[in-house]
Amino acid sequence: MPMITFVRIWPFVCALICLAGLLLAQPDPVKEEVFGQLEGQDVKLYTLRNAKGMVVKVMNYGAIITEIHAADRQGGFANVVLGSDSFEPYAKGHPAAAAVIGRFANRIAKARFVLDGAEYGLPANNGANHIHGGIRNFAKVLWKSTIPKPAATGERSVRLEYRSVDGEEGFPGNLDVSVTYTLTDNNELRLDYEARTDKPTVLNLTNHAYFNLAGSGDVLGHEVWVGADRYTPADTERIPTGEIAPVNGTPLDFTKPTVVGLRIDQLKPDPGGYDHNFVLPESRKPGSVIARVYEPKSGRVMEVSTTQPGVQLYTGNHIRNFVGVAGAAFGRHGGICLETHHFPDSPNKPQFPSTTLRPGEVFSSSTTYRFSSR
Repeated sequence: MPMITFVRIWPFVCALICLAGLLLAQPDPVKEEVFGQLEGQDVKLYTLRNAKGMVVKVMNYGAIITEIHAADRQGGFANVVLGSDSFEPYAKGHPAAAAVIGRFANRIAKARFVLDGAEYGLPANNGANHIHGGIRNFAKVLWKSTIPKPAATGERSVRLEYRSVDGEEGFPGNLDVSVTYTLTDNNELRLDYEARTDKPTVLNLTNHAYFNLAGSGDVLGHEVWVGADRYTPADTERIPTGEIAPVNGTPLDFTKPTVVGLRIDQLKPDPGGYDHNFVLPESRKPGSVIARVYEPKSGRVMEVSTTQPGVQLYTGNHIRNFVGVAGAAFGRHGGICLETHHFPDSPNKPQFPSTTLRPGEVFSSSTTYRFSSR
């Protein structure tokens, strides 16, 4: 090639090399595909994949996490959240969906509460009580979905938004709520929530993911640590009494890593396993780990941090003969939930942290699940 020609094209070669470098440095794009149909609308599935091979799948129906693929100590990946790889089970009523729960997660006694002197009645869908936002709730609706611009740090996100109209499931106010799922290259899945209302209302949001770090079977061999030395005792209907009591000397003491199955029989026949709200220390540092789960056979570890005041430990006491992604089988105690939220029945317990949201205020919270192995 003549020198004069090479000199002329060299700037273009440099530009192409720089462009290729920039493209390679960008995080993998979030994949969007149609997962099913609901009332004539597309149900969309979003796949987030990080540089280490971790995969998270989220759909806009119920803002549900359908799969989380995390590595074991040998580098082998398995799905560690109970879910299904087709939409049909969700449409029929999935028994273990990792959905966003609202407008109020957990229970409200007698399906009623009083706010600013007005009484509001809610669906009684848990005996005489209300649970998880009602009959349809946030877990059974289509959310508006968008893919935010990828961050320079390599984060991949999908943002889901829903408007809960005034009077929906008995709750007052038009509520605009969003949740953003973000996967980082540190194997962190972060859930950022925001909400605004045009009337005073009550709000308690969480994700009801059932984790099984072995990928199948039960979680009785999982080792759990919870950084809380107090809990909210409850009656036989799982309604808090209003007391805050120490976990010391009870089967709820996870202040040292403890195998789930060690003391679970002390909680049978009612509620059949763990289904308890732990009170997190107000003095904890932002971003500090509040719970850790370890599965000895695979070596997988999940650490949880949150801005919320409580976490509900639930051990899938109701699960029976569930078949999940790729045919993985689960029975009773097939998953463990760590639902970060406010305390159950807070609208009727003024001594608990307030769940009231008023016009002009912005509710925000963040919860992170970090996966590793040892």
